[in-house]
Amino acid sequence: MIGLVFFATVINYLDRQTLSVVAPVITEQFHMTNVGYSRVVFAFMLAYTIMNGVSGPMIDRLGTKLGYAICIGWWSAAAMLHSLARGSFSLGAFRFLLGMGEAGNWPAAVKVVAEWFPVKERALASGIFNSGSSIGAVVAPPLVAWIVLQSGWRSAFLMVGGAGILWLIAWLLLYSTPQNVRTEVTEPPLPASTLLRNRWICMFTLSKVFSDPVWYFYIFWFPQYLKSARGFDLASIGKFAWIPFITADAGNLIGGAFGAALLHRGVPVARARKVAVLCFALLMTSAIPAVLVSNVFLSIALISTATLGYTGALANMLAMPADRFPKNTVGSVWGIASMGAGFGGMIFSLATGWVVDHYSYVPVFFGFGILPLIAASIVWFLPEVLHLNSREAPRVAQ
Repeated sequence: MIGLVFFATVINYLDRQTLSVVAPVITEQFHMTNVGYSRVVFAFMLAYTIMNGVSGPMIDRLGTKLGYAICIGWWSAAAMLHSLARGSFSLGAFRFLLGMGEAGNWPAAVKVVAEWFPVKERALASGIFNSGSSIGAVVAPPLVAWIVLQSGWRSAFLMVGGAGILWLIAWLLLYSTPQNVRTEVTEPPLPASTLLRNRWICMFTLSKVFSDPVWYFYIFWFPQYLKSARGFDLASIGKFAWIPFITADAGNLIGGAFGAALLHRGVPVARARKVAVLCFALLMTSAIPAVLVSNVFLSIALISTATLGYTGALANMLAMPADRFPKNTVGSVWGIASMGAGFGGMIFSLATGWVVDHYSYVPVFFGFGILPLIAASIVWFLPEVLHLNSREAPRVAQ
């Protein structure tokens, strides 16, 4: 089951990362500035932000199997529509549709983890499925660059979109909910009004406003950075742009294993998650020297350390809603939190384009080296008690 979610996440990032790889080609063909490109990214993040708040409750109500199927079917079709883009406006419109569908991946994935794994295994299980994002980002640069060089950028969007349709068939044939949790997951989820008043959810959402834009920067801007600041051509981008994402893949597993080790040593669940998030957030500050060094390969190594830190922290954050809330509400909680991630991604993406056009990448890397520390500080002060009434009190799975 976690393998199915892993491959869905790989496809999610293949679809998402295809634009990043072909951006140097498309921006020239469509005569787009950095600000224009940032607006296309903004369109994706706008839809992603809105639909996180919709997809989480939708998946909770429809169930994991049907809800996940609707999301990946939508985003695969949207990815294929990119091949019809004729300018920045149509590209932005298709990007908006892609964001609508892709928003459902993580609420659905954390529900799979909540349904299938006990608390001590959740961080590692989350790291395994989330490593699909890194694998997708690793595979995308060489694969998409090769497709573009062989058949053009429109074929790249068609091929990666088609992979999602194949996954959808496998998902509908194979996925099932464990028998022992079917009663819980079919109960009505906690209402959004209750969740939005909860202090834990509000603080957790705020932490993602500052943590996830760092990842979006590397996903959407790293190939552009290599081209404009380091002088790479498309072939060189295909050869080297995957490196920070292979370390991010390792970070998913290292982060999950680190959190599990703390739990096995008797550290309380909430404290173990917080310690892990803080430790890996410190690694993300390596983005600051990455933009200052003259050696491009040292710069890539430092950026790779930062991406490892991000996924190591995220593996533990992915497990946190399932630790505190019932299984029939986990998708809604993660959807709300991901709205914060999308909001932060929108704001900081627009800011990135403006800063790069008017100054350089230096202040951008400084900012994305500091933001993780803000996020980790918020996570550290998450309340230990949820303060829900007896009817709404969540159950922690054992």
